Amino acid sequence: MRPGSQTMTLRDRKRERSRVLTAQTAWRLFIERGYDHVTVADICASAEIAPRTFHRYFTGKDDVVAEPVRHMTGLVAEQIAAAPPEVSDSAALATAIHELGIFVIEHRDWLGALRTVIQQSPHLSATHQGVPPEREHELTRQLAARHGDAEPDWRLRLLVACSVAAFRIWYDDYLRGLLMAEPLTRLDEMMTAVSRPDRDG
Repeated sequence: MRPGSQTMTLRDRKRERSRVLTAQTAWRLFIERGYDHVTVADICASAEIAPRTFHRYFTGKDDVVAEPVRHMTGLVAEQIAAAPPEVSDSAALATAIHELGIFVIEHRDWLGALRTVIQQSPHLSATHQGVPPEREHELTRQLAARHGDAEPDWRLRLLVACSVAAFRIWYDDYLRGLLMAEPLTRLDEMMTAVSRPDRDG
């Protein structure tokens, strides 16, 4: 490793920690005061950072709210990337969604509080409706790339769209307290219901 590369890695890690702490501070304020009553200046004061530092990480308050969705779709993408080539698209996606369900269960209180923040803000209720279409398209293209396909076919697009919809229903039911007994079993059942036969089958 070159002398400068380790320094850069440490700098990147420090910056990422600062970014995460900034987001956590913002979410705490959103939960305590409501999104509409928190300004970027409030976040900066609580996080003890300058406004320019905040904008180095986020374009604005909306961008902070979108962070959990980015993180969750990132988890799914990582799981798909780790799936062996012989595993079918439906199985790879089901496994990824299962791992996402584990994340949701482990962070239920936090995600539930953020869900309440979104519901209480007319602006957020109108602009944050779950997984953005571009994220869904990225996952679809990632699955297609497993087979060397430049563009996903309609079957793959339908698989991803139905899987995202199934997860959204599960997520809503779980955070509403309707799935307290074996929630992952229900999620797996839902993913089975939307899966399709293997490409070669």
